[in-house]
Amino acid sequence: MATVAQTNPGAGVARWRDRKRYLWPLGLILPTSLLAAVGVAWLFGKLGWTAATPVLWWVGPILLYVLLPILDTFFGADDQNPPDEVIEYLENDKYYRYCTYAFIPFQMASLIVACYLWSADDLSWLGISGGLGLVSKIGVMATMGVIGGVGINTAHEMGHKRENLERWLSKVTLAQTLYGHFYIEHNRGHHVRVSTPEDPASARFGESFWMFLPRSVFGSLKSAWELEKARMERLGKSPWHIQNDVLNAWIMSIVLFGALTVAFGWQVLPFLIIQAAYGASLLESVNFLEHYGLLRQKTASGRYERCAPVHSWNSDHIVTNVFLYHLQRHSDHHANPVRRYQTLRSMDGAPNLPSGYATLVGLTYFPPLWRKLMDHRVIDHYDGDITRVNIDPRKREKILARYGAR
Repeated sequence: MATVAQTNPGAGVARWRDRKRYLWPLGLILPTSLLAAVGVAWLFGKLGWTAATPVLWWVGPILLYVLLPILDTFFGADDQNPPDEVIEYLENDKYYRYCTYAFIPFQMASLIVACYLWSADDLSWLGISGGLGLVSKIGVMATMGVIGGVGINTAHEMGHKRENLERWLSKVTLAQTLYGHFYIEHNRGHHVRVSTPEDPASARFGESFWMFLPRSVFGSLKSAWELEKARMERLGKSPWHIQNDVLNAWIMSIVLFGALTVAFGWQVLPFLIIQAAYGASLLESVNFLEHYGLLRQKTASGRYERCAPVHSWNSDHIVTNVFLYHLQRHSDHHANPVRRYQTLRSMDGAPNLPSGYATLVGLTYFPPLWRKLMDHRVIDHYDGDITRVNIDPRKREKILARYGAR
């Protein structure tokens, strides 16, 4: 494990070991999962085990919904926080950003391979007579959706940075999921309005994921366009100018999908669109659980209080932390948006989720299970005072009556 030695005047030399330093490349398991599945399918074909091949194409959902939750339970919490003395050193260590950059070529290579698998009529070299069956093609589509969804998180890490290269790489990574507007809305919309009723990406108490999904998708899209339109007007330019970051991000998706359709045929287009929608839905399920029910209170001036650790749900399960570049240390992220993932810390006062994101994403699909798991945690976080909660206005009277407003 690497040792950081940082001179701290008045305190001598502090020595600290980053126990996760060489674990971060494990984040490349997901973007390489389809490529690995092709290799295993080829081996199975050589061994005559072709009956087992179809399950390989579902490797993405298996990793997300099965393997990661098991590993989170087995390995438990991540209790290491970098001390103040090493933050600057870690921020400047380019090794960590290279770990995120490496995601992109594997993501794009997997997308090309997926298009080949969707369109190929002869896969005899994999031991498959003809092309993939529909179930296998859907499995490839689901795996690409998982890769795209995790890719949005990788884009999220790079999109917060000040370097132009990382900001452009963020938009490249978002191209697969047709979600380029996230680059604008998340940074300039969500981070301003987080945990308020005005934020489409902050879930409300009593709101199901299926009610939240369209509100967040269309609300974020509208907000991103309005933010960039206003910026273009300040520059004296049309909102349709190529410098509009929403517009040029969408153009990247159109070019990518167009090139893949030309190369592999129109039959890949429905799969591309559906995997993009599924990948985006994974982002929205994470959005749903990150701020569920949490509300910034208004001050005497009528403005919302400053965002604090108490306004984001945290999780410190180490396996998902590694796979999602510390996204689960969400309170520190909102307090320090440009801070790089390797320096994010667990914050005192932050409410904690009962498990890692990988476990909870699947539960968001089942509203009764989600409410049973989370509603009492929201109430406890506010010491039983339901009036301090961000309540779904469609259910406000019913919820206030049930929990006894005071």
